[in-house]
Amino acid sequence: MLRLGLVSFVMAVAAAGLTAQDRPLQAPTEPGSASYLVFLRQQPVGREEVTVVRSAEGWTVRGTSQLGVPVDITTRRAEIRYDAEWHPVSVLVNSLARGQELELRTTFADGKASNEIIAQGKTTPKVDDVSADAVVLPNTFLGSYAALAHRLRGLAVNAELRAYVAPQIEVPVRVAATASERIDTPKESIAATRFSLKIVNPPPAGELDAVIWIDEQGRLLRLSIPGQALEMAREDIASAATRTASFSIPGDERVSIPTLGFNLAGTITKPAGATGQLPAIVLIGGSGPTDRDETVFGIPVFGHLAKGLVEAGFTVVRYDKRGVGQSGGRAESATLNDYAEDARAVVRWLERRKDVDRNRIAVVGHSEGAAVAMILATREDRVKAVVLIAGTGTTGAELVLEQQRHQLDVMKVDASERAAKIALQEQIQAAVLKGTGWEGVPDGVRKVADTPWFQSMLSFDPARVMKDVDQPVLIVQGELDVQVPPHHAEKLLAMAQARKRNVDEQLLKVPGVNHLLVPAKTGEVSEYASLSGAEVAPAIPAGVGSWLAKTLGPGRK
Repeated sequence: MLRLGLVSFVMAVAAAGLTAQDRPLQAPTEPGSASYLVFLRQQPVGREEVTVVRSAEGWTVRGTSQLGVPVDITTRRAEIRYDAEWHPVSVLVNSLARGQELELRTTFADGKASNEIIAQGKTTPKVDDVSADAVVLPNTFLGSYAALAHRLRGLAVNAELRAYVAPQIEVPVRVAATASERIDTPKESIAATRFSLKIVNPPPAGELDAVIWIDEQGRLLRLSIPGQALEMAREDIASAATRTASFSIPGDERVSIPTLGFNLAGTITKPAGATGQLPAIVLIGGSGPTDRDETVFGIPVFGHLAKGLVEAGFTVVRYDKRGVGQSGGRAESATLNDYAEDARAVVRWLERRKDVDRNRIAVVGHSEGAAVAMILATREDRVKAVVLIAGTGTTGAELVLEQQRHQLDVMKVDASERAAKIALQEQIQAAVLKGTGWEGVPDGVRKVADTPWFQSMLSFDPARVMKDVDQPVLIVQGELDVQVPPHHAEKLLAMAQARKRNVDEQLLKVPGVNHLLVPAKTGEVSEYASLSGAEVAPAIPAGVGSWLAKTLGPGRK
């Protein structure tokens, strides 16, 4: 049987690998129907067709799904019925999981969920205690979250629902944060509400973060479970031409920036009432599918940073990474060097603008973006200053191992398991770098790790790159950052000073601030979801703006 978890089959998929075959289904024609694409670590694994019907008897969520290898689950029929007050009535899910017939039949009455689990012709009964108004989330049908989306409509922070993970157990679902956003698709602009949720699974699984976006009618737009690297988005929302905007600055202007073979979609913002040629800043985002606002757990990191820098008198450009939001290009084969070339195209585009002082252009990189900014600075003398925020001071391979050791400490893994996990990670990284040594590594894990991007990240060495950076450098570090801890900033500063050039090197440490540049209590990744809506610490844009104003002062060449 499937293991306990909010979407337990996803946990097995995450361990197995990413690649999938996306086999389209026939599109439904009923009102209230929608097609959703399912992604794991940004790779498509299949799709689901979901219909929500309201009638005099109540609500019905029905659908089908096809999730390709390695998931290999086809849901031929799913139907979840509720009464008019959203009390669950019945469940029927018929699936083919890795060639095995699997069917779940559940009825609800008198606070009980009576399950019949049919596998390989054998029926296993199971009865669970269930709240009268529980939302039912069968393990193999993500479309069931359409009911949760409707139930979330209008709820405030700290509101709690009960979810029955059929056929396993009931768990609480708490609203940790909400935010209003706008999703711009090629056809329309959708007013959305984002709900950051905490799902409290019993030990050892513990809390699981989830994020759900709904429209004004309570319809499901998008589901994200970051801990499982799982995404499900309505087909129009999943389009590369769609952008989710949670933040804007007065004077924002959308722009399209040509690069090698495609365009980057971005936003340029100038100070209100500004005239003449102004100093300009290019913001370079971190790893993953980063949009122009670098929105993470509902925090528009670059949106806040850009606002502060615009108020300090700079023109600021922020852009969707290639293959993200409304930018063209593909991320599958991109490396740090490719991302540096993308940023270089933005710098050269800026230089050609009549309202930009070509002798006062700076780049600001955050996290992985700091590495990209360093690479760019060695190639482009149009860049006159470099700001590295939460940048690694060791090789990428050393950073990944450091992060894993920290996570194992947090999880309190015993010594033998810890040693085995670290040894496996070391083997994987060595194989990625050398191209050999994959013996004993699961195929799915290799498919995840053996990518051009991961190879470029592991091999990145800031000591080797910094010696060729001629520009002034400011290093910014949150003292509560556990993803790239503060000692990395000290190492970067030492590297910058070792250049012995007649340029300025400075380190700005910000107490009480985490990797997302917002005030935090622990700095741990597990805390991020609870910080949704937090703002970047004012000391960061103020410090960066002040240093750049001095470094890029009028007349600097």
